[in-house]
Amino acid sequence: MKMMMMVHDIHTLFFFMAILNLNIALLSCVSATEFVYNRNFNSTNTKLYGNATIQNSILSLTNQTYFSIGRAFYPFKIPMKKQSNSTLLPFSTSFIFSIAPIKNFPIAHGFALFFTPVMAIHGELSGNYMGLFNRSTAGNASNHVFAIEFDDFRNEEFNELNDNHVGVDVNSMMSEYSEPAGFWGGKDGETMEELKLASGENYQVWIEFDGSHINVTMAIAGHRKPQRPLIHNKPINLSGVFLDEMYVGFSGATGRMVDECRILAWSFSNSNFSIGDALHTNRLPLFVHPKALVYRSKYFILGVIFGGLIVIGCGTLVFMSLLLRSKGKRGGKDEQVEDWELEYWPHRISYEEICVATNGFSEENVIGNGTSGRVYKGVLKGVEVAVKRFNHETQHEMREFLAEISSLGRMKHRNLVGFRGWSKKKGGKLILVYDYMGNESLDKRIFECEDDTMILSWELRLSVLQNVACGILYLHEGWEFEVLHRDIKASNVLLDKDMNARLGDFGLARLHRQENVSDTTRVIGTLGYMAPELVRIGRPSTATDVYSFGILILEVVCGRRPIVVDKPALVDWVFSLMEKGQLSFAVDERLKNQSGFSTEEVERVLHLGLLCASSDPGIRPAMRQVVKILEGIRNCDCNDSCINMSLLGKINSAASWSRSSTSSATVNYPTFDEILQTKFYSTASQSFSYPSLQPDSESISEGR
Repeated sequence: MKMMMMVHDIHTLFFFMAILNLNIALLSCVSATEFVYNRNFNSTNTKLYGNATIQNSILSLTNQTYFSIGRAFYPFKIPMKKQSNSTLLPFSTSFIFSIAPIKNFPIAHGFALFFTPVMAIHGELSGNYMGLFNRSTAGNASNHVFAIEFDDFRNEEFNELNDNHVGVDVNSMMSEYSEPAGFWGGKDGETMEELKLASGENYQVWIEFDGSHINVTMAIAGHRKPQRPLIHNKPINLSGVFLDEMYVGFSGATGRMVDECRILAWSFSNSNFSIGDALHTNRLPLFVHPKALVYRSKYFILGVIFGGLIVIGCGTLVFMSLLLRSKGKRGGKDEQVEDWELEYWPHRISYEEICVATNGFSEENVIGNGTSGRVYKGVLKGVEVAVKRFNHETQHEMREFLAEISSLGRMKHRNLVGFRGWSKKKGGKLILVYDYMGNESLDKRIFECEDDTMILSWELRLSVLQNVACGILYLHEGWEFEVLHRDIKASNVLLDKDMNARLGDFGLARLHRQENVSDTTRVIGTLGYMAPELVRIGRPSTATDVYSFGILILEVVCGRRPIVVDKPALVDWVFSLMEKGQLSFAVDERLKNQSGFSTEEVERVLHLGLLCASSDPGIRPAMRQVVKILEGIRNCDCNDSCINMSLLGKINSAASWSRSSTSSATVNYPTFDEILQTKFYSTASQSFSYPSLQPDSESISEGR
């Protein structure tokens, strides 16, 4: 009886250790903050103070109440400095707002987006001070407040330039920089077009801070972001303003004059400067008030209806005439739209633009070749892009693919290559446009790097694996559908200018409803990365993606391709070395003389790679467990008694986990402690079984 109680206690202890380890790992993953609110403020934990309310999923800061303040915050503090050296972190935030006048009331005073150490209202004044300061605190460095104000009233005491301006404020209502509200437009981008803040129109704002300079851009919601910011690349020193962590939110106020300040959508990231693209700008409610009673006249309404019908009829006749004439003259030489393509039109880029961007698909612009097509470097509207031109596919395949690309284009994660759009001539090849990654592919940096100084260090290789794992986890669990990549390999991992890894090429990706097993029978993938069961039964799953990632781990650590002529397969070779107790022989020789290299860390990563690349899908961990292990690689406490413990017994005793590789039921993956035992548990014939850790949606929403 005592022995049974001791075993029960040991099981309980290991279970709580697993939970504790998971919490620690998840906390370590949240150094970067990202969120996107699209008219769903009801389902967020937005903190409200004063007069702020949420109505119909829209955040309302002010109403017709005199001398009121409304504040709203993202509920958690955001890291503003790197922990290692207190360097300021960059951030990008975008939001859609409306300031609507109230009938028979004079308008003022607008609102501000701001960073502050505290959420609550502590004596701040309404009216001119927007609920940010009071007369005694304005100008004090101890405020630690940074704000971007959208002011529809001119306060002479603050030296404001007019009653319709945008200002950058630091601890004071006296703006560091200020410009009339508007945007730079026109053909040359040199024409300033005014935007009236208090018109009730919906406007989108982009605020970007790179650590030393600030950009503020605005436009009518639904319009493209102007190339030239309103407040453009202004130097600003916030090192003494930002604490290590700050709250971010909005503050609006009224005085003797009132207006209605609303926030319709909001995104924020301190790692992804394209986060503003995730905001939905269509079907937004309108708050513009009628300008005159004539618009309500029934005669005016009838006139508009009949006039509109006449215009629509004439326009339709003209359009059909031009379309028929175009088809007769051009004979299919130029770009034409097929009926089925109209559904995916919002993501389409004209073929002529792509041609100009790639210099006519010049050979000099080729940066990659593959079985599915070629990749060109191009410049589209001043931005470097990667253009993939696919080989010919059937119309059915192309339509199916575009349906998925149209959905994938809405996915935003810092470890996925950003999708910009697509293009195709009638009867021609499909073209996809992605963000350009300045440091090319992982494949080239490992296998084609002739300069020793450019060889990836161990720290960078580990970081790359962590980045890719987070991207795969988002595909598997972080979106509305389960996404299987199906072609994870080194050439599909791209490195941006800061050497952050992003998973690209969704040419083989497929969407699946959560909890459903794929019914795909067509074997697709790259030889050497395909799981055995995929070749055997042709059914992809999250476990087959995990297998491919396991091969990628071995490839990155060993510096050797999965298949080499006249040599054993990479996974078999590494496994045989582990059986002989010679795992360190598998490590890329170029790593061993570098600083920061740790044999223990590398061997732990190799063990994880072998576990992911197990021939039995029941042994492979889930991606959330892989992410957790990689995040904790450097925090694993390995004492001398653990060093001689092996993965071999755990893999050979796969049956002890009671998994079946052919089961269609949900796989009960091993917990983190079980995976750690794969390396550190000394008796191969013994194994513990703990309850599986349940998914935590918050751990993978990061990066959306």
